[in-house]
Amino acid sequence: MTTTEIAVANAGGDTLESQSKDLLRFITAGSVDDGKSTLIGRLLHDTKALMEDHIDALTRAAARHGLSEPDLSHVTDGLQGEREQGITIDVAYRSFETARRRFIIADTPGHEQYTRNMVTGATNADVAVVLVDACKYWLPQSRHHACIADTVGIRQLIVAVNKMDLIGYCEEAFAHIRDEFLDFATRLHFTRVTFIPVSALKGDMVVERGGHLPWYEGPTLLQALEQADVPKAGGRSDDGAPFRFPVQWVSRAAAPGRVARRGYMGRVASGAVAPGDEVMVLPSGRRTHIDEIDTHDGVLARAQAPQSVTLYLEDDIDVARGDMIVALAAPPAVTNTFVATVCWLSTEPMSLRRRRYLIKHGTKTVSALFSRPSYRLDVTTLARDTLATTLAMNDIGCVEVRVQDPLPWDAYDVNRATGSFIIIDALTHDTVGAGMIEGPAPDAPEALVS
Repeated sequence: MTTTEIAVANAGGDTLESQSKDLLRFITAGSVDDGKSTLIGRLLHDTKALMEDHIDALTRAAARHGLSEPDLSHVTDGLQGEREQGITIDVAYRSFETARRRFIIADTPGHEQYTRNMVTGATNADVAVVLVDACKYWLPQSRHHACIADTVGIRQLIVAVNKMDLIGYCEEAFAHIRDEFLDFATRLHFTRVTFIPVSALKGDMVVERGGHLPWYEGPTLLQALEQADVPKAGGRSDDGAPFRFPVQWVSRAAAPGRVARRGYMGRVASGAVAPGDEVMVLPSGRRTHIDEIDTHDGVLARAQAPQSVTLYLEDDIDVARGDMIVALAAPPAVTNTFVATVCWLSTEPMSLRRRRYLIKHGTKTVSALFSRPSYRLDVTTLARDTLATTLAMNDIGCVEVRVQDPLPWDAYDVNRATGSFIIIDALTHDTVGAGMIEGPAPDAPEALVS
């Protein structure tokens, strides 16, 4: 695809044709100074996704610093602290499209201190683009980011070996990095790994092929993103999962001329539902049927993920915020205990007894206790340390979770929406961890609802 074709694709705005295209969400990650922000800036610049006034502002800023060309690393750096330190701190989201596909980019932090932001971006992504500095080879933090991407369920990885211009576009150096990572990747769960030599600064193999890498015959970064597998409608890998609807709000509003009745507002987390479908309310286990589905645009014949809707039920039963309305044919487990993989994000290690934690799962928040980790993952060797007594900042480990009230859940590898949770420090209200449910606890009783 030529730059002209991309420009035409971007010129039309958010048209009906644009909305009908596949949507791919991807993250960029890697170690500090690997060039993530520059790569995304180059991708947006060369696909003509930047507004003219944005380009003008970058050009003026470059002139003030004596540079002849804009610094594309500032395209996604929105915080003043980022520009002063020259690193990405927050997750910067940008979107663009080509003639074939729409994209949402999450430029995630590379510094170890901000791994929590990388976890946030990764849980919503379908592809991970991990950058490796060709001058430094494969660094531990890059391994850590690849491991996080694998842990949160990303199965497509693009390894962009950046700064090829600084090593004379050396094929042998690229091959060394590729072979080293392939040895590491065989112990993870990626279904597709693509290696691309790039120069984000010069633009080689980002959108255009450039003229410095004749020995490389694979796709450019943009081509690899266009060729990646896209989840079904809604953009999520769990769209084929059964209907799940966490209740966010209970409404008693009445339309003009109609009697007030309770409606249950929220976002469809997965699956689809239609009037007449039999459903179950959890954790109570009460059964009923969908009577009507409403939105601000009117009544719907069907609702699916990720639509925000109001559901009306045929029977007047007790439903509260935090409950979950689910497909009767395939309900989730409902238990007080489960096993989960946890990414610990706080500078304070996980406390097994002295500190009180809350779990936010869907729209429900409950108190929780954690067991000693059954193992802590060494992200460099992928070995499991079974002697670990806790999890420290940026650790990934497996723990048993016990919650105060029963939660309806699915395993994360089946349904991301109902298989994930965040951990909150009850005293400071800081988010200290993120978890992915693996399955029932070994000695747990059977599900409370069947």
